Formats: sequence, C-alpha cells, structure tokens
Amino acid sequence: MQNTHKNIILKLSLLVMLTLLPMSVTLGQEDVVAKTADGVLPKATETNQETKTKVDEEQETAEKPVPKYDFTIEYSIPYTNVKSQDSTGTCWSFATASFIESELIRQEKGQHDLSEMFIVKNIYKDKAQNYVLRQGKANFSQGALAHDFINSAHQFGLVPEENYSGREDNSKRHDHSEMEAVMKGFLEAVAKQKKLSPKWKIAADKILDTYLGESPARFTYRDRSYSPKEFSESLGFNGKDYQSLTSFTHHPFGESFVLEIPDNYSNGSFHNVPIDELMETIDFAIENGFSVAWDGDVSEKGFSAARGIAVLPTNEGRRDLFTRPGEEKVVTQKMRQDAFTSLATTDDHLMHLIGISRDTEGNKYYVVKNSWGEIGKHKGFIHLSEAFVRLKTVAVIVHKDAVAAMKASKEASESEKAEVSAANPGS
Repeated sequence: MQNTHKNIILKLSLLVMLTLLPMSVTLGQEDVVAKTADGVLPKATETNQETKTKVDEEQETAEKPVPKYDFTIEYSIPYTNVKSQDSTGTCWSFATASFIESELIRQEKGQHDLSEMFIVKNIYKDKAQNYVLRQGKANFSQGALAHDFINSAHQFGLVPEENYSGREDNSKRHDHSEMEAVMKGFLEAVAKQKKLSPKWKIAADKILDTYLGESPARFTYRDRSYSPKEFSESLGFNGKDYQSLTSFTHHPFGESFVLEIPDNYSNGSFHNVPIDELMETIDFAIENGFSVAWDGDVSEKGFSAARGIAVLPTNEGRRDLFTRPGEEKVVTQKMRQDAFTSLATTDDHLMHLIGISRDTEGNKYYVVKNSWGEIGKHKGFIHLSEAFVRLKTVAVIVHKDAVAAMKASKEASESEKAEVSAANPGS
C-alpha cells in the first residue's frame, strides 16, 4: 500500500514537471524579448548567427572614435532675442526685423525690439491694392520678401514691439489663417466689380484693424514721442542702404532682374552674381561685422530645425545624418539652376544669418537665427552647412557697405598681386 502511494506521488510529480516545462520555456522567451527591447541582445545560436554578425559589426562601429556634431563659433554678429512667428506665414518680416535690429546694434544705435506686425499690416494693404488693380490676377497670401519689409519701413517707418504687437485680442500667439481667408474672399469679390468706389480700401483696412489692431499714428518710446516715420529717421534707417543679391544663370550675371518667385508680389529686382561671388559676399559680410538676411529652401531631408542642423548629404538615407558629420554634395552653378527651374528649390523660408561655425571635422557652417521660437538643441538657431547654403540659397540682402568693401578688398588684393608679379617677372 505504501509503495502504491509512492508510485502515485512519483507519477504526479513527473506530470507536474512535464506540464511546467513548456511554461518555463515560454517565460524564458518573453524575458529575452523584453531584454532585447531594452537594448540587451540575446545570446547567439546557430539559428541567429546572421544577427550575431550584424550586432558585432554595430558594436565594433560604436567602439570606434567617430566624431559627433559639436560646433565651435568662428564669427558671431550681435543679435536680439529669438521670437516666434507662430501660426503665420510672416517669416520674411521676423527675419528682416531681426536683421535690421542687428544693423542698429552695428551702427551703435542701441538695441531695439521692432514690431514685425506693423510692417506686415502695411504689406497686407499694399498686396490688397495690387490684387484689386490686377483684377484678381496676382498673388495674395501671407508671404512676402525681405525687400518688402525694407521698402515699407523706408516709406512708412518703424514701430517698437511694445507699441504695436499686432495681437488685438491680447492673445499670446499670432494666427492669421482666418484673417487671410476673410481678406481673400473680400478682395476676390471686389476684384470682380466693373467699377470701384474708394470705400473698398476703407473696408479692407477695417478688416485688418479688427484682427491686428489699429496702427499707432504716434507713440511714446523711451520717454519720447514719435510717429513711425520719425522713429525710423531717429535710428538713421535708410532702405536704400541695402542690396538684394541672387545667383541664377537664366539671367545674365552682373545685371539685375525680377526674381520669378510667388512671394515677389512687388516685382523686386535682385542683382545677379555667380555663386562663388555670392558666397564670398556672405563670408566677407559676416567676417567684417555685417549680418545677412537669408531667403532659401528648407524642404530638404537634411534640414532639421529641431536638431539645429541642415546638411546636403550624398546619402540622404544614412542613419547618422543628424548625429555626426558625413560626406556632402559638391554644389555647382548648374546644380543650383537645375534645382531652381525644376522647383526643387523654392523660397519657402527666410531667416537671419548671424555667424559662421565649424564642426569637429573643421567643416564650415552658417549660423542662422530662426523665427520658430527657442526650439531644438540650439534654442532657435540652426547650423547650415556650406554645401546646403550654396544650393538652397534663393537670395540674400546685405548692407551695401559690405558689398562695396568686399569689392575694394578684392581690387586691392589683385592690384597687389599685379605689382608683385611686375616686380618679379621671372617668378
């Protein structure tokens, strides 16, 4: 009887063990999966030898001393605080306001926070008239260009941000989506009329006043009273001091032409130069204390505002695109032209170029101040690689003194070389 009980217990134990064995295997596999997800890889077997080889290669690569992105500032122009255009297409105003603010610092006129929306409102009025006079066959949108800011400031003056924010409801964010829709619908209806009275302009101004607030005719700033025009004159601002430059081969170099981009509603002209000269102008400006208003394309896969980097890689699919320097494309004049005429390059964003930097490999970058708030690793600043700037620059604006000084410097250098060559004919 005792043996019978022992046999029964032994059989039950074996049955329990056999039942639990698959469970222990299953738990072990789940544990491996969990560890793998946390970065702990399972041990290699004959069935995952390929995985082992790949893992070993990745570990070997990780152990090699590969340089990561770390930028050193080589040149830096004084700049004002980073701001945000919020839900508006007014990068052109924010970039150019920042550019003028740096210009005022350079000219020892003090540090000022200029109102972007005062200029934006005046440009909306100008675009409205342009749209109606062209009977609806013109571009009406939130976009414009840097020269529009400068021309408007030259004609109507400037206003400090504290005196005009352009936020009628005191909200913290700018948002022009509804206002643009209302304005566009109104102007389309006006443009269809056979005969117009002056009242449509008054109505258009009222729409802008409703959304942006009434523009100040006079204001007090730092204990003095100004009109917008008086304020800009007190700062010594002159719109004629600034030059627009571009580089495309469908027009002759050395001449000016109306750049064929949608936001150039005012038909502004740009002086056309070879890309090497354009880059030399940017370099000379930054190296000699002038900043640059930059208009370009940021739709490339190599552009990341969040990471604060823009590159033009030969391999866009590489996994370490934004973590370490890599090989970039060699940009030619023809490549620029092909990108522009195929619409691969468009003027989709404007920023303020305020410096030059180098990565750990010594590669050159241009530091731009963006208008999307203090986002990303560099708090609103982006390092654009030299190749990126060569290809994706649509146009720039710089003070005419920088252009003149660069030409004088080149002429002096060439004259000096000629004198040396004449003095040493056999060399």
